[in-house]
Amino acid sequence: MRVLVIEDERGLATGLAHGLAEDGFVADVAYDGVDGLWRAVNEPHDVIVLDIMLPGLSGYEVLKRLRKAGVWTPVLMLTAKDGEYDEADALDLGADDYLSKPFSYVVLVAHLRALLRRGAPTRPAVLAADDLTLDPASRRCRRAGEELALTAREFTLLEFLLRHRDEVVSKTDILTHVWDENFDGDTNIVEVYVGYLRRKIDAPFGRHTIETLRGAGYRLRSAGR
Repeated sequence: MRVLVIEDERGLATGLAHGLAEDGFVADVAYDGVDGLWRAVNEPHDVIVLDIMLPGLSGYEVLKRLRKAGVWTPVLMLTAKDGEYDEADALDLGADDYLSKPFSYVVLVAHLRALLRRGAPTRPAVLAADDLTLDPASRRCRRAGEELALTAREFTLLEFLLRHRDEVVSKTDILTHVWDENFDGDTNIVEVYVGYLRRKIDAPFGRHTIETLRGAGYRLRSAGR
C-alpha cells in the first residue's frame, strides 16, 4: 500500500516514512503544501497523511483542492492538540479521519489500516431543488447558474434542508444536526440563519424556497417559485 505523507516537520515526516516502510508500506514524503498537492493529484496513493500547518498551501487548502479536483483518496488529517475546531473543519472539507498531535505511531498505523479497509469514498452527490444546487464536495452553491457566497454555518443549514427537501424539519432537528445536540444558546439562532439564507438564495431571485410552518418548523420546497 502506498502512503503519501505531507508534513513540514522533517524529523517527523522522515520518521513516519521510515516506520511505514518497516511495516510494509511504500511511503512518499512532501514537505510543503504545493508539492504535496501535486503529488496527491498526479501520483497514485492509497491513503494520504496531511498536516494542517504547511508552508505554501495549508492542509485545509490542499484538501479543498484535492476534493475539487475529484481526488477521493482517503485523507488522515493531523490536527493540533485539543484543536476541536481544526477537527471539525477538516471533516467538513472532506477529510476521512484525523489524529491530534502528539500521537502514537501505533495508533496512526491502526487509523491508516482502517481507512484502507474502508477504501476511497464515493463522490458526494450534488443536492438540488429546482435551479438551486449545492455541491458538498466542492463546497459550492448556485442558483440559476449564479454562484452564491455562504458562510460555513449557512452552507451546513442549507445542506441539511436540501437533504430533507419537501419534509418538515423542526427547530430541534435543525439545532441537533446543524449546531449541536447539547446546544444551550438562544434557539432563535435558527430563525436568524433561516433569514440569512432567504436573503441569499430566495430574495434576489424572487423565490420562496424555505417555508415556515408555525408550530412545526421549516420546509424547503423542491419548487420554490
